[in-house]
Amino acid sequence: MADLRINLAGIESPNPFWLASAPPTNSGYQVQRAFEAGWGGAVWKTLGEPIINTTARFAAVSFNGKKVAGFNNIELITDRPLEVNLKEIYETKKRFPNHAIIASLMVEPKREKWHEIVKRVEDVGVDGLELNFGCPHGMAERGMGAASGQQPDLVQAQTMWAKEAARTPVIVKLTPNITDITVTAKAAVQGGADAISMINTINSLAGVDIDTWNTIPHVAGKGAHGGYCGPAVKPIALNMVAECARNPYINVPISGIGGISTWRDAVEFMLMGAGGVQVCTAAMHHGFSIVEDMIDGLSNYLDDKGISSVQEIIGKSVERYSDWGNLDLNYRIVARINNDVCINCNKCHIACEDTSHQCIDMLTDPNGQKYLEVREDDCVGCNLCSIVCPEEGAIDMIELPHEQPPMTWNERQTVLAGYKDNEREAAK
Repeated sequence: MADLRINLAGIESPNPFWLASAPPTNSGYQVQRAFEAGWGGAVWKTLGEPIINTTARFAAVSFNGKKVAGFNNIELITDRPLEVNLKEIYETKKRFPNHAIIASLMVEPKREKWHEIVKRVEDVGVDGLELNFGCPHGMAERGMGAASGQQPDLVQAQTMWAKEAARTPVIVKLTPNITDITVTAKAAVQGGADAISMINTINSLAGVDIDTWNTIPHVAGKGAHGGYCGPAVKPIALNMVAECARNPYINVPISGIGGISTWRDAVEFMLMGAGGVQVCTAAMHHGFSIVEDMIDGLSNYLDDKGISSVQEIIGKSVERYSDWGNLDLNYRIVARINNDVCINCNKCHIACEDTSHQCIDMLTDPNGQKYLEVREDDCVGCNLCSIVCPEEGAIDMIELPHEQPPMTWNERQTVLAGYKDNEREAAK
């Protein structure tokens, strides 16, 4: 059986599945229940000066019959006194010494404030700290959360202030509400971060009730932007993890967050560079017991691959992720329709005819049966037909032999630049 233990920047955990800082980690009762269910670690709901929350505070986006495809919240950090949280952290760590407890922290961008809270939290035995520079609503209006996380100088300074007082590893949680997350990731590293985590929630409005015209959710008829998470944000989060993992100036471990709902999601994040993962929405949707399937699925996957430790897969796909200019322009795939499997719904033909390259023909065989066929010379291998096809195995994307040697856009431009240089020299 594969070893699922991880060590993220010195924080040890029996498996890579942590609960993210959020409502599921709001109390000692919840975190202890989570550990009993099998979670390897928990990032405690963000500590700071207690706030007052509103009702309502959650909303969900459902799509095509799938409940909670996306999740929106306008909840803030802990609304319980710091002393109560610290007491429960101490009790939980004492009861579960082998599980990772990370304290999420958020205070004003002042050096003395960071020193004070770091010392108080570490005194109760946490395994690490996570600096919350990502909350996009409520706290940001007070100069904290994403308001700090969008300013590289503040990210660097506050990380440095926390590190001055910290004895345990410091993780910096980054906001996705920024043009380039690698800029703030580098600032965190320059400030001394031992690891980074991403992503926090994305600025969003879940919807508008077209009967009442109220926002969803609303508080006494008024709404505000909130944070978006859940399965819908996974591609965004995965890209940001990958961008940081492949950046040579961001050479610290990454805790992956964003839409992770299954063991497969966790494997994808770890292949793209995450040393462990954090989960929130899936636990809120299905309860703590989902970790059992995550653990079993990951363990079976590793065993099937002949991999002895989960840490062996970290970052294995990073070298395959690059910029568009490094992709082979002469690589070619085409669609082929398996008419023994095709159910003749014609979705591929409609999609190709209306919105792609008009390369799927509707034909009739000698018996009068209609069938579809791809004109491969005109097919650009865009994948659209296989994406919209509802029948597994009806359309395959086939790699064709190279007719020309590999050539990327960057290589092409270099060659063209060389030609132009030669022409200029010849013209002299």
